[in-house]
Amino acid sequence: MSKQATRVLIVDDERFFREMIGEALDKAGIAHSSAASGAEALASAKDPQVGVVVLDIQLPDLNGIEVFRRLRELRPDLRVIILSAHTDQEYVLEALRLGACDYLAKPIHEEELALAVRRALETFALGADWQRLRERLSALAAALDQLWVDAPAAAFPEAAAKAAADVLEATKASLLLLDEQGRELRVAGAHGRAIGVEEMSRVMVGEGIAGAALAGAEPVMVEDITRDERFAPHGAPGRYDTGSFVVAPLTVGEERLGVLCVTDRASGASFDQNDLAVLRILAGQVARRLHAAAAAGAETLAAAEALPADAEGSHEDAELARVVCEAATLEVEPGRILQAALRAVAQALRAAPVSLYLLGEHGLQREAEWDGGVRADRPALPLGSGLTGAVAETGQLVASADPGADPRFDPAVDTPADGRPGPLLCGALRFRGKVLGVFRAFPEAHEAPSPRTGEVLAAALSAAVRNVLLYRSLVESIDEVARARRAAQPGGLP
Repeated sequence: MSKQATRVLIVDDERFFREMIGEALDKAGIAHSSAASGAEALASAKDPQVGVVVLDIQLPDLNGIEVFRRLRELRPDLRVIILSAHTDQEYVLEALRLGACDYLAKPIHEEELALAVRRALETFALGADWQRLRERLSALAAALDQLWVDAPAAAFPEAAAKAAADVLEATKASLLLLDEQGRELRVAGAHGRAIGVEEMSRVMVGEGIAGAALAGAEPVMVEDITRDERFAPHGAPGRYDTGSFVVAPLTVGEERLGVLCVTDRASGASFDQNDLAVLRILAGQVARRLHAAAAAGAETLAAAEALPADAEGSHEDAELARVVCEAATLEVEPGRILQAALRAVAQALRAAPVSLYLLGEHGLQREAEWDGGVRADRPALPLGSGLTGAVAETGQLVASADPGADPRFDPAVDTPADGRPGPLLCGALRFRGKVLGVFRAFPEAHEAPSPRTGEVLAAALSAAVRNVLLYRSLVESIDEVARARRAAQPGGLP
């Protein structure tokens, strides 16, 4: 199920402009509403479905700058596009200094308006993604605290399922464990199910969705099972409320213990890559607790000696993602957003260099880097070569203390510019399900980087990259329209 469309609020005291802008947005397929005064605008902006405001700087009851300030206080997440006449440039500059995302001069050109509004909607959606990720990470930290302290052995599977549902705001979740023969998965704990766990069907390893996730030891995310060719046979009508779910395997090293499944978000929206990354962290901690308890032969899971370190590691992953999010959102200049995010990663992992590469016509091109004054990464990398190339082609994470032991390792690709090998953490950067590049870090410590850390960084850094690329696209599109308008004018210059 898709997310509800975000609406644009048009604020102008002149009916002609309200209707003209509304018609242009109708042609572009963009939902909208309108207000004729500052007071109406402030009342309408309380609706959480309003994500973008097209605001005339001159209003009859309140100065446009004052309306803008109040909008920012009321809804800091809003994206505001300023409308102005040529005589309002001083007000426009003030609005831009205060955080307006763009401005349009009257008379308004429909194409320029549609471009600006689409980009504002995109950046609003990105901001919402950042906020959701921060909320998920905070919920994850709270859930881990409760699992470590409050869950006795007998109740742990059910508590883990409930924690997964709570963190992802879902109505249903289940924890399935592998039987002693290693052939079947049985439901050990569930949340939100109408029947008891003993009545739930078992799943053969390699079959169904849960069985496939465990067999491949890879997490699975489906936005709509009725449209996903991988699992279409399992998408019978009525089986799921929304048709969207995430599944994370429970593994410790090479040992496979089971899976953690979450279905049907309460809001009806689809799960996304951020949800999958957070579930994978939780699944990793659940697996380690189960494994440690079994190895210790403890009567209660809390008795396992290895648990405190694992819990601490998961909190560190959550904290790292929060630090990356905050570093990126505190920067205003797009050119510094990626630098701030990479600096946060480098400091947390004690790594140098930490780099971002984007796919180009001739392979992977370095987009941003933090070298810490120690050593630089390579400016470009070929596709199809080394572990880094494999990540770009498959989207699969690499986290290795000794990447040279992997047969795919290529020293000309999988080392920094100085050619010195070492631990490698490399993950895919995604946008709308497609790999658009990779990030990689070379930690100083001679131990395997955490795959959980890699998954969280992949989600956080992907959001940062999307934000920068969308901003650039906005600037380029508006510049292109402006050049076309100048060229169309008599005696205009291209």
